[in-house]
Amino acid sequence: MVKDQAEQLRLELSGLRQRPAPRTIAVTSGKGGVGKSNFSLNFSLSLSKRGFRVLLLDMDIGMGNIDILLGQSSPLTLTDWLSTRLPMSELVKSGPERLSYIAGGTGAAQWRTLDTSGIDYFLTELQAVASRYDYLIFDMGAGASGERLYFLKSVDDVFVVTTPEPTAMTDAYAMIKYIHAAGGEAPFSVIVNRAGNDREGYEVFGRLKHVAGRFLNKEIALLGIIPEDRTVARAVVSQTPFVLLDPVAKASRAVRQIAFRYAPGRDEEPGRASRFFARLRQLLLER
Repeated sequence: MVKDQAEQLRLELSGLRQRPAPRTIAVTSGKGGVGKSNFSLNFSLSLSKRGFRVLLLDMDIGMGNIDILLGQSSPLTLTDWLSTRLPMSELVKSGPERLSYIAGGTGAAQWRTLDTSGIDYFLTELQAVASRYDYLIFDMGAGASGERLYFLKSVDDVFVVTTPEPTAMTDAYAMIKYIHAAGGEAPFSVIVNRAGNDREGYEVFGRLKHVAGRFLNKEIALLGIIPEDRTVARAVVSQTPFVLLDPVAKASRAVRQIAFRYAPGRDEEPGRASRFFARLRQLLLER
């Protein structure tokens, strides 16, 4: 009996290793109020609508709002997990278009409360959940902190959301500089949100590209430009993602184009998740 159970476990683990690993993305910004979470949600939905299996994690723990933007309630969140250590699968909720998400929750919560055993348990649980998906998208809290940096340095791609406002541009560059100086190796992709037109969006990106190249010797890429669109504000009020509220709106079309540009096909290189979890574990243990 014990031998049969051990053999079954080996087969299950072998199956997990053979599955294509998910691509990991962290969406961040230098300051709040630039539409980062709204982009994360609508981008995730756009990937999911195209048939990808997507898990969106609200990493603004204690101040999460992904469930609010969806008009849903989440009885279990990452904030709860930090105090209860429930199986992480119990936190996963189903959203529209087959999107899965984990809410960040509200209230006080700290990653630094995790000891070594807690870190191991968190990573084991997250890796088990991640095995079901093509993409893990981490909607990071705005600004810089040690806890957020662990994820920003571990993921495969970092998306930086900004707007044409001078303060947003300055803070976006500061975030890129912060991650780069800390040793982050993932490529940076910029999304210019609320642009008056394409020309303004390209100008914003051009300035960021110039200073990143000159002062950091770091290449950054433009992932896309999202125009100013009143549909977005209506979507927030109605608690319905704008790609669903009005699929032909300017912002909706722009986000779908970004999703297609990032993931034109279903072929993903396996093995990325193992590197992600190994990097994240090392960083969390070195705190």
